[in-house]
Amino acid sequence: MGQAPEDLELIRRAASDPDAFGELYVRYVRRIYSYIYYRTGDHQDAEDLTARVFQRAMHHIGRYRDQGVPFSAWLYRIAHNLVANWHRDRSRRQIVPLDERIVASGVSSHPEFAAVQAEEQRQLLELVRTLPSERQELLILKFVEHLSNAEIGLIMGKTEGAIKSLYHRTLSSLRFSLAGSELGSIDVPDEPGIEDAGEEV
Repeated sequence: MGQAPEDLELIRRAASDPDAFGELYVRYVRRIYSYIYYRTGDHQDAEDLTARVFQRAMHHIGRYRDQGVPFSAWLYRIAHNLVANWHRDRSRRQIVPLDERIVASGVSSHPEFAAVQAEEQRQLLELVRTLPSERQELLILKFVEHLSNAEIGLIMGKTEGAIKSLYHRTLSSLRFSLAGSELGSIDVPDEPGIEDAGEEV
């Protein structure tokens, strides 16, 4: 996904026009807040960090360079760094408050299956929370934020090939955990072209 033409015009103007930056803020603030909340699990901290993301973005908007990915990827990268510092400063274990949106779609609408499916989702999310922080972040960016591997790589400071490799290992880890649990029948989706994952992280 490339840069939206309307974003490029706003970015060009934003260095000297606060109203243009305000339009960018309105477009992306909810997505950035959502990402930070998933990484911190605290609404107040998510609000504070979101404000800092846009303060930093406004301060550096004049140095922004189009790298062929959406402007949001630049904002996510700033958020990624601020959240990493937030965890480091507090010496907290990075537990991501994931919810059912990260679970693959396809839940049956038949009420007789609802209770079973809800319990399966809960157990699957518990397994996801046992993954290392980096792998939890990857799943958030892919399944909650719906970003491409290239965008995720820019945010996490890795190549697209490294993200494919990390995603492959993350799914393998989940499948291994699922095989030893009551959730062994749940299907975890593959990444298209995963056999060409390439370099390791």
